[in-house]
Amino acid sequence: MTAHSIRPMSTTAVLILAAGRGTRLRSRLPKVLHRAGGDTLLGHVLGAARGAGFAAADIAVVAGFGAEQVRAALGAPAGAPQVIVQEPQLGTGHAVQVAAGWWRDYERLVVLNGDMPLLSAATVAALAGDGGVDDAAASEAAAVLATASPAEPRPYGRIIRHAAHPERVLAIVEDRQATPEQAQIRELNAGFYSFRTSTLGLALARLGRDNPHGEYYLTDVVALLAGAGEVVAALPLIDPDECLGVNDRAELAQLDRRLRRRKAAQLMAAGVSLENPETIDVDAGATAGMDTVIEPGVRLLGTTKIGENCRIGAGSILTDCELGDGVVVRPYSVLESARVEAGAQIGPFSRLRPGAVIGAAAHVGNFVEVKNTRLGARSKANHLTYLGDATVGEDTNIGAGAITCNYDGNHKHPTQIGSGSFVGSNATLVAPVTVGDGAFIAAASVITEDVPADALAVGRGRQQNKPGWAARRRRR
Repeated sequence: MTAHSIRPMSTTAVLILAAGRGTRLRSRLPKVLHRAGGDTLLGHVLGAARGAGFAAADIAVVAGFGAEQVRAALGAPAGAPQVIVQEPQLGTGHAVQVAAGWWRDYERLVVLNGDMPLLSAATVAALAGDGGVDDAAASEAAAVLATASPAEPRPYGRIIRHAAHPERVLAIVEDRQATPEQAQIRELNAGFYSFRTSTLGLALARLGRDNPHGEYYLTDVVALLAGAGEVVAALPLIDPDECLGVNDRAELAQLDRRLRRRKAAQLMAAGVSLENPETIDVDAGATAGMDTVIEPGVRLLGTTKIGENCRIGAGSILTDCELGDGVVVRPYSVLESARVEAGAQIGPFSRLRPGAVIGAAAHVGNFVEVKNTRLGARSKANHLTYLGDATVGEDTNIGAGAITCNYDGNHKHPTQIGSGSFVGSNATLVAPVTVGDGAFIAAASVITEDVPADALAVGRGRQQNKPGWAARRRRR
C-alpha cells in the first residue's frame, strides 16, 4: 500500500487493455511489448498500477494479438497479473466484457490502456478513489474518466459536458464522428476510466457496434450511463501528456526520449551529476547514488544500481549491474550482470560479463575480460587478460596477457588463484588448476598442474640461441 491509496485495494481492480497489434508499428511483436525508456509500454502502465498500491492479484491484462508473448513477458504466474485472452478482438468494450468473470466481484474497476507509458501512479490512485475529481459526489459516480486539455489538438475523443451541470459528463464523441462544432472542444478523453461494476455490466450489455469499425467501444458506456441518469464525473489531468500513446515508430521514439529525459531529471534532483544529459540513457529501473558523476554517452540499462560518489566514464554501458560506493568505471567499458564492490576501478575498455564480482579496491584494466569470476579485494588485472570461471584471492597481481583456459571443448573448468600471488605476463593457466597463496607464476608459463603455496612455477621451454642462424638463412 502506498500513500496514494485511501481504501483497501481489494475492493477495486485494475484492468489493462493490451490486445492491440499496433498495425502501423509494422511488427510481429504485440504493441504493448515495444520498449520505451527501458521498459515495455505495458511494463510502465503496470508500474503505475503497482505504484498506486495495487497487488498483482488485483490486476489483470486483456491480451489478444501475441497473447502468449504478453504472458511470457509478465513472468511467473505466482507474481504476475492474470492474462485474459480476447479472441476475436472486437473493440475496447468487448475487451472489458470478456474480462467480466474476473472483475464482477469487485466494487470498482479501473480500466487503463496498455500503450500509454507516461501514466502516473497518482492518476491511477485518483481513479481508484484518492480524490482529484471535480465533483463533490464523485465517490458515488457510476464512472470517472480522466480528461486532458493539451495545448495542441490531438485526434482523441471529445468530452461532452452537461449544459446545466457542467461537472457531469454526458458522452465521449470519437474524433472521426465529431461534428465541426464538437471538433473545437479542447477537453479530450485520456483513455483511463473507473467504473462502479454493478452498473458497468448493465451498460456493457447494451453496447452496439454502429460505428465505422463495427466494434464495441468502451467510450459508448459513458453515454449509456449518463442516459440512464447515472453520474459520470471527470478527472482532469494536470499533465495532459500522461495520455500520449504509441501508433508508429516515430511516436515510440518520441516517448522514449521523453521518458529518458524524465529519468535524467529525477537523477539530477537526487544529487547525481549528468554531463551532457541529453546523450545519457538511463532505464526506468536503474538508480544512482548522490554525488555520482555520469559522463556523456553512458547507458545505464535494466536494474543497474550505482552507489554514491562513483564516476562512470564516457561511452560505458552497464546492464543489470550493482556498483558499490566510490567505484570508478573509466570510458568505454561494458559491464553486464556484474557486481563491483566499493572503491574498485574498472577500465578503460574493460568487459565484465555475467557472474563477474570485483572486490573492494580491486583494479580491472584495459582490454581485460572477466566472466563468472571473483577478483579479490585489492587484486589487479590491469592489461589484456581473460579470467573465466576463476576465483582470485586478495592482493594478487595478474600480469598482462595472462589467461585462464576454462573450456576444453565440452565443459567449463575452474581455476583458483590464492591471495598474495603473482601471475606473470602471458601466463596460461589450463583449468582445472589451483595456485596456492603467495605463489609466483613465471612469465609465459603454461601451467597444467597445481602450484603449492609460496612456490615458483615455471612451465616453458629453455631458451636456445643459435649464433649466425639468421645470416645463413638470408644467404640461402
